[in-house]
Amino acid sequence: MLEIRDLRVSYGVVDAIKGISMHVEEGEIVSLIGANGAGKTTILRAISGLKKAESGEILFDGADLRKTEPSRIITLRLAHVPEGRHIFAQMTVEENLEMGAFSDGENKAELMGQVYERFPRLKERRRQMAGTLSGGEQQMLAVGRALMGNPKMILMDEPSMGLSPLLVKEIFSIIREVNRQGITILLVEQNAKMALSISDRAYVLETGTISLEGEAKELLKDDRVRKAYLGQ
Repeated sequence: MLEIRDLRVSYGVVDAIKGISMHVEEGEIVSLIGANGAGKTTILRAISGLKKAESGEILFDGADLRKTEPSRIITLRLAHVPEGRHIFAQMTVEENLEMGAFSDGENKAELMGQVYERFPRLKERRRQMAGTLSGGEQQMLAVGRALMGNPKMILMDEPSMGLSPLLVKEIFSIIREVNRQGITILLVEQNAKMALSISDRAYVLETGTISLEGEAKELLKDDRVRKAYLGQ
């Protein structure tokens, strides 16, 4: 579904991504793990068009994303849940969800019903200003807004950031359930143990390069991963 070939991304003179290649198959959960500054968020931003790549290929469902404007990428049914959620704090929960449906307005009511079924708390708070929600509820809203675009694939950037351990478990349960319903997920996550526990495969990034890749269950056992990212 997603193929990246020899991707290079820079910030001025700093090479953030140094010629990586990776792929995500339909129906998978694939994780990107690594330390802060390794380039994980930059990869997601390059895929969704928010950061222009210097070179390489990004192919999604056969479409060349490097030649596609960011406003058009979401119409290909590729959604991005950014780090920090970026909800519209001064809008209601329902208005935030409606913003996610601009590319599929004909099915808005049906998609809204599905989101409320998956997230009953959002339905209870649909008239509430989004900025007054708890951190966990805001993350649910960010995921719900992405689902309003009826995506084939969701890019998720640090969905557990700032959440309590109980809410982290809930968010990862939601990610697993979304995937079970047929949505492919590329996940960037600091909580390597949780990410690997729900993923099919994973890539380990170090300073803009892929240092390890493989099945998630095997990486969980890898001594290098355990020492660097699992505290073991």
